Amino acid sequence: MNTDPELSEIKQLRKKHGLTQHELAKRADVSQSLIAKIESENIDPTYSKVKQILFTLNNIEKSTELKVEQIMRRKVIYASPSDTIAKAVSVMKKNAISQLPVINKNKVEGVISESLILNFISEHPEDLANIKVGAVMDDVPPIVSKKTSVSVVQNLLKYFPIVLVSDKGSIEGVVSKADVIGNVSMGNTKIDIKLRKE
Repeated sequence: MNTDPELSEIKQLRKKHGLTQHELAKRADVSQSLIAKIESENIDPTYSKVKQILFTLNNIEKSTELKVEQIMRRKVIYASPSDTIAKAVSVMKKNAISQLPVINKNKVEGVISESLILNFISEHPEDLANIKVGAVMDDVPPIVSKKTSVSVVQNLLKYFPIVLVSDKGSIEGVVSKADVIGNVSMGNTKIDIKLRKE
């Protein structure tokens, strides 16, 4: 019997969360013998039962997953659009960071990074003392809530230098690739389960 990928993940996910077959059966409201037969590949379970079990495992996964508020830096260091590039570079050096959100009157207007500044310098080798951040900054980075999972932020950081964290309309934190790498272990990585109806 060829087990579907979804079925083969049941045992892996159960063990990941430290559940016995009996505990998983109780939570999913199915029999322990059904779990045992699925894991030993001795049964073709009905779609509804598989969905029930995987739904339970997915909920456990979500409840144990790391949230962005647990890894974000609460001190948000930022630049103003009217700051000079020289000042922005100085702030980045002082704080050992490579990018800054650009905020004006509590409103996020963009992001400035070392790579943007380097690209600008190569194309416009003028005196940086007179160039403003607003002339160089990139678009507004993603803004997520404090309860967003780290796996979501991890995906966003593939395309953006930073992700900002908002609470009730106010920017409360910032997350960079370094924050994610420093805080996420393999055990926190979400496994997405897709069900196929037969």
